[in-house]
Amino acid sequence: MILHPLDKKLLRDLGRLWAQGLAVAMVMACGVATLILSVGAYRSLDETRSAFYDRYRFGSVFASVVRAPVHLKEQISALHDVSAVEQRTVKFVILDIPGMTEPATGLAVSLPDFDQPAVNRLYLRKGRLPEPSRTNEVAVVETFAEAHGFVPGDRFEAVINGSKQSLTITGIVLSPEFIYAIGPGDMVPDQRRFGVLFMSRSVLSGLFDMDGAFNDLALTTLRNADTTRIIEEVDAILKPYGGTGAYGRKDQTSHAFLDAELTQLKAMATVIPPIFLFISAFLVNMILSRLIALEREQIGLLKAVGYGNGSIVWHYAKLVIVIALVGLIIGSIAGYWLGHGLTVLYGEFFSFPFLIFRQSTDLYFLAGGVTIAAALAGAAKAVWTTVSLPPAIAMRPPAPTVYRSFLAGFQRGLSMFSQLTIMAFRHLLRWPVRTFLTTLGTSLSVALLITALFASDSIDFMIDTIFFKADRQDATLSFSGDRAPSALNDVKKLPGVMRAEPFRTTAATIRNGHLEQRMTIIGVSEEAILSRLLDVELQSVEPPPNGLLLSERVAYKLRLRPGDHTEIELQERNQRIVSVPIAAVEKDTDPPERIGSLLNLPVIGIEQSYVGLTAHMRLEALDRMMLDGRKISGARIAVDSAKLDELYEAVKNTPALGSIALQGISRDRFRETIEQNIITSMTVYIALAVIITFGVIYNSARIQLSERARELASLRVFGFTRAEVSSVLLTEIAVIVLLAQPLGWLLGYGFAWSVIQGFESDLFRIPLIIHSDTFAIATLVVFAAAIVSALIVRRRIDRLDLVRVLKTRE
Repeated sequence: MILHPLDKKLLRDLGRLWAQGLAVAMVMACGVATLILSVGAYRSLDETRSAFYDRYRFGSVFASVVRAPVHLKEQISALHDVSAVEQRTVKFVILDIPGMTEPATGLAVSLPDFDQPAVNRLYLRKGRLPEPSRTNEVAVVETFAEAHGFVPGDRFEAVINGSKQSLTITGIVLSPEFIYAIGPGDMVPDQRRFGVLFMSRSVLSGLFDMDGAFNDLALTTLRNADTTRIIEEVDAILKPYGGTGAYGRKDQTSHAFLDAELTQLKAMATVIPPIFLFISAFLVNMILSRLIALEREQIGLLKAVGYGNGSIVWHYAKLVIVIALVGLIIGSIAGYWLGHGLTVLYGEFFSFPFLIFRQSTDLYFLAGGVTIAAALAGAAKAVWTTVSLPPAIAMRPPAPTVYRSFLAGFQRGLSMFSQLTIMAFRHLLRWPVRTFLTTLGTSLSVALLITALFASDSIDFMIDTIFFKADRQDATLSFSGDRAPSALNDVKKLPGVMRAEPFRTTAATIRNGHLEQRMTIIGVSEEAILSRLLDVELQSVEPPPNGLLLSERVAYKLRLRPGDHTEIELQERNQRIVSVPIAAVEKDTDPPERIGSLLNLPVIGIEQSYVGLTAHMRLEALDRMMLDGRKISGARIAVDSAKLDELYEAVKNTPALGSIALQGISRDRFRETIEQNIITSMTVYIALAVIITFGVIYNSARIQLSERARELASLRVFGFTRAEVSSVLLTEIAVIVLLAQPLGWLLGYGFAWSVIQGFESDLFRIPLIIHSDTFAIATLVVFAAAIVSALIVRRRIDRLDLVRVLKTRE
């Protein structure tokens, strides 16, 4: 095959520039891989979730109620746009698992006696569903079964409504409602200590005295249904029976965590690829600018013999496209492999019964299009500037650089530097745009590393605040229902309990004008020291005698400040409304004054909380507000570590307990999960940062060597050593890398802030904490990558052919 002359030249150029081209292609590959990874994983996770939801009829609206008659089903089913209704009994239970010292918590959910539920159907992995004629049969979720090695036929014990039952596993299942199953008091799933159990409706209703009644509701709606209206109508129906407030799919715990992960993937696809594409465009511009400057005379000659501007532009465009295609191929392969691995990991972490991994061709066309477009955009100015010149002018050498005395006013200060060092400074100042862009590209490496490393600082601070400053108890015991205060004495008698502090919870809706938020109000004791309330400065504060403390997130969402007024609608008290005027937290006030059905509580303050949406008040004030006497919902306890096993055994045999949260195990599990994620992200980000640093520094140094080869060779002829000649170029690299550090720190802080804002949700908030050693590590990694790049270029300087270089025309 006969190649076109320009194609032969293209091959020669590629052979000569292969190292620089490969460095640029690797930077492009990072952008492509990140785009395919994030968008591909997003699509796979979203499609898998949608398919699971659709096939197994995941609910659209959910509601809890104290006790409601089953005949309400007809009334709820008749609501406009409601397609299916499932009434259930749902209760927490204590589990005694063979071979496991500590007690586990289970969530018992009822199933129709002879069929799958109409809403939230189960995927049966093994075995069969429980039969109503056998009172000890259960099906368990797959994550819980795998954590304990359970198979159908295995047995364990559970404390159900005060009596200990021996249960036999008949089936292993998955549910769209519990894709992300997290237990009470936990921050991440702990498959060993929390499991979901499914039992026949007639059996579970009998155990909890719920015959003819239900306490949990799930329903599906038609597409594009007005769920806000349906929620209001469901609330109205359940209100007389102690309804605690219906809520939509977006507030369902499992779905909310899945949504948070999808949001993170979308942010990754939006933020990271443009960084790499910007850098690759800059590098392409650098390389082509120098290449075209060297070939200016050849371009003029080509135009003189009849080649048009279009042919010449296309020749250089092909060079750029080849580099971009190499990056696209490498990035596509890496993105596919990483995307598939991430999707499989999601499938395990989020408990899907099947996995949909589909890489659509449009994704690769999108990645290819934006990559080639970015590369061509970087090359456009360099190419067009030269080809637009007439042939006669193009064949002339470019006008000499205009030299000015940049540093004339600093002669005394510069006397400490050698002439070779001053040469490096002058070269940097002579090309300020290139110097700035090279510095910016290097700083982005520092910024990416800080973005990855700061998570460890923030999580450590978060763990210290939550587990060592605020919730310092060893365990939290929740009763199966509200109890008299005397139940605290029974808790204190448990083995190893050194201190017990009561608390009470109630569901409520807090309103400020048209803004409202459904949440739980927690009543705490005035003498509480195990679980402390922290203000926004993380200082311990006591709950006010007659007022409410809102978490910072709730106050922000409801636009509440001291001095404003708000309303509290008590969900468990027939939606009775309490009016709360807002004042400063330090202010002492008179006792609450009742006006009709309204209770004026004149004190409110703002507290700091990183998990969930919280509102606290003094236990006595909550009792007065509830109008049902003194009650407690559970207790937080400090335990003698030497008697933990005795305590665990006692808890497994205590009828009144509904669940237990073990603070130490929850903390360790949270730290373990987060550390795994941090190690993975750090590995990826360090690799990306090294590629960026190498690509920017290496190409910058090669361009500078190409421009100054004659100058450096002349220095060698004048008697300067290889080390002294290399120092000119290495000084320029060092200055650029040093200047990139503060800019990278600033950009990294901004990126970290953006990540924090993207993660912020009603489920959790991460504080923005970046320690000085994080900046130092990021800087050291970039320094190491820059040193390797500089040493490679140093070898080329040492091997300069002085005769050949000095014969080259300027």
